[in-house]
Amino acid sequence: MIRVVLLDDEPLVRAGLRMILESHGTAEVVAEDADGTRAVELVQAHRPDVLLTDIRMPAVDGLEVTRRVRTLASPPEVLVLTTFDLEEYVYLALQAGAAGFLLKDAPPHEIARAVEIVAKGEAILAPAVTKRLLTRFATGAGSKASEAKGKLSRLTGREREVAAAVATGAANAEIARTLHMSEATVKVHISRIITKLDLDNRTQIAILVHQAGEA
Repeated sequence: MIRVVLLDDEPLVRAGLRMILESHGTAEVVAEDADGTRAVELVQAHRPDVLLTDIRMPAVDGLEVTRRVRTLASPPEVLVLTTFDLEEYVYLALQAGAAGFLLKDAPPHEIARAVEIVAKGEAILAPAVTKRLLTRFATGAGSKASEAKGKLSRLTGREREVAAAVATGAANAEIARTLHMSEATVKVHISRIITKLDLDNRTQIAILVHQAGEA
């Protein structure tokens, strides 16, 4: 079972999300709260695989939660929930280390699947709305684009192919089929890319590729 900590300031939303996740049979909500004030405390106490957090909450919002939690040793993957599909807060949360984001009105099966995906270390980048967000906020100009291109130049040709595939939202299995390699090899390449470029996760690989204008 995937262990989930749930943060949202609306009790009905928390109850609905708990019901969706637990009825799906692959996850259990081990703790919940109305904002991010105790996020670090809850993560340290319950050791979740995934932290599912709203972006806008009183006191401590989802952006600050992401920043705090991702600095912990062996942090959970962070999945951000929002009612706003194109807001800069979401992009900043991705930069802070969130594995991706999901709209609150997503169908129940998509929410459950998203938790499963990020628990495996992959990212929620496939929906068109996420691609629009990355295009709007991550496509850089001037020094930002140059800096991103400079970072990508540290990669081998094969690693750049993998990075570009990650930026399309492809899962490891899809990348393996497209580039004619095993999933294990894809994982090795992604791990090397993250280490070489001093990134936090594959979502940040996608952001960097978009900033460089190579997506």
